Amino acid sequence: MRRKTRSLAVLLFIALIALAGFGIWTAVLRPVPVEVAGIATDVPVQVFGLGTVEARVTSKIGFQVPGMLVDLRADVGQHVTKGAMLARLDDRVQKAVVARADAVVEQASAGLAKAQASLDKAQVNYANAKIVNARRQVLLQGNTTSVEAAQAAQAAEDAAKADMSVAQSEELVARANISDARAQEQQQAAILSYYALVAPYDGMVTARLGEPGSALTVGAPVFTLIDPKTVWVLAYIDESKAGDIKVGQPATIVLRSHPNVRLSGRVARIEPESDRVNEERKVEIAFDAIPQGFTLGEQAEADITTTRLPRALLVPEAAILGLSRDSGTVWAVEDGRLQQHRVTLGHRLLDGRTEITGGLPDGARVVTALRTGLRVGRAATVLSERRQ
Repeated sequence: MRRKTRSLAVLLFIALIALAGFGIWTAVLRPVPVEVAGIATDVPVQVFGLGTVEARVTSKIGFQVPGMLVDLRADVGQHVTKGAMLARLDDRVQKAVVARADAVVEQASAGLAKAQASLDKAQVNYANAKIVNARRQVLLQGNTTSVEAAQAAQAAEDAAKADMSVAQSEELVARANISDARAQEQQQAAILSYYALVAPYDGMVTARLGEPGSALTVGAPVFTLIDPKTVWVLAYIDESKAGDIKVGQPATIVLRSHPNVRLSGRVARIEPESDRVNEERKVEIAFDAIPQGFTLGEQAEADITTTRLPRALLVPEAAILGLSRDSGTVWAVEDGRLQQHRVTLGHRLLDGRTEITGGLPDGARVVTALRTGLRVGRAATVLSERRQ
């Protein structure tokens, strides 16, 4: 009986040693399975921005004169063409002023005609007096007329010349009067045109700020108008990520109302002044094709592609130890065993992967997921290469 008990104890001890050895082999000696990163090709490097749909050309339009609003011909959402009548003020008084200016022009025209007739008469009288005087002077030299007659002829010529000068001056005054009258007429006609509000460009009405019967002051806005062709996204980009953005770079836009639709666009403008509070740069992104039924102020997400990497080794940030701005430590498989390397880092992608640009020996394959059991020198089995 004692022998049996002793034998069982020995067998149990051997089993415990075997289990302990297996556990040690499993935990320390057995090759650890890992996934490694492969080389990715044609990788877009993007920065993310959150913004809103806006219009570059937005105008609050109103009248250049005060008055009573009597007619409105446009409403919110309506598309209008350049020059189309949008609203009108009560213009009866101004029409009367224009009519009076027209009458003044007619009166000045009549005055000019009268002055021209007087000038024509004075010119004829002067020409006749000049001929008579010349004849009298010849006769005086031949002693066939008296000195008094010659002097009277000379005086008549001088008087006719003076009359002609007066007529010329009166014609100039008449011309000045008609020019002034026509200028007044044009001014009053221009003022009359201010009583009609017309569209300054092909646009869309986004706000109606006045109603018939309203008494308006000069410049009080009646409509807000936008140019639909200038609709774009105003995006805010973190300053730390905005350094590589340039005008013309492609972008992908997602509107909140259509989260599954990706719209293409390009960077149209980078504003020279950042948001000082949020430390963000303002970037305007133009749509390649402006979406139908857009809504101003709608939230939009934008991914701007700043460059493309022909070939890149990309590792999730979670697999990098001691991550800093441009370096970190990674696990790698070399000749079937694990090693650690301090590597230099490049671009960081929106999906959380980071480019490794240096610090790896030839043939080293970077581990993409940290797990227990990683130890320098331990054997490793590559399960799969992470798809990029």
